[in-house]
Amino acid sequence: MIDLHIEKQYKDFKIIMSYACREIGVTALVGRSGSGKTSVINMIAGLMHPDRGHICIDGRTVFDSEKSINTAAEKRRFGYVFQDGRLFPHLSVMSNLTYGMKLIPKAERYLETDQIVDLLDLSGLINRRPARLSGGEKQRVAMGRALLTSPSVLLMDEPLASLDAARKNEVLPFIKKLSTDLSIPVLYVSHSMEEIRSIARRVMVLNNGQLRFAGKTEQIIQQEGFSHEAGADV
Repeated sequence: MIDLHIEKQYKDFKIIMSYACREIGVTALVGRSGSGKTSVINMIAGLMHPDRGHICIDGRTVFDSEKSINTAAEKRRFGYVFQDGRLFPHLSVMSNLTYGMKLIPKAERYLETDQIVDLLDLSGLINRRPARLSGGEKQRVAMGRALLTSPSVLLMDEPLASLDAARKNEVLPFIKKLSTDLSIPVLYVSHSMEEIRSIARRVMVLNNGQLRFAGKTEQIIQQEGFSHEAGADV
């Protein structure tokens, strides 16, 4: 499902990362601040470009430096959920949800509005504007909007980082549902051990641009030095 090798040279920092996985579910990408996590997820999304390597999702190559393939971000069909949701303030929840979906041909959609509204428990919110939503509700809407583009992978960059404990506990069950109810691989950036243990089947640990550990969650979190390398809140 996910096959990538990316290299990116900054002035005094270099990212080199290879990873391949054919299972669905949530893979957590963890690491200390400045380790390169957001750069990695942005390169997968097409918001940044690697210097060398390849990115192949669900059998489709969207970047390959040797073959001069570099699919534009808007054509990659990857869902992206940011820390702050980034909803359109002038649109209702329903209009936010369907904004990207309308750009996808009907024949290529595999998720429908009612399905996502039910999955994320949004039925009571669809007529509200974002200003009338809690932080947790905004993130659920952002997740729904990303899913309704019928993506081949869902990218989540610390989507709960701005929420308090109560709102995190509100949203986590819905992220769990994504990995069990929908056959979509999820790449999830986080610092929280609670989140990692709760939702991730696999973990990748990035340190100073290099992949230090990768594997099943229960095995990786027991590795000596995991907490230090990952910068995880324990």
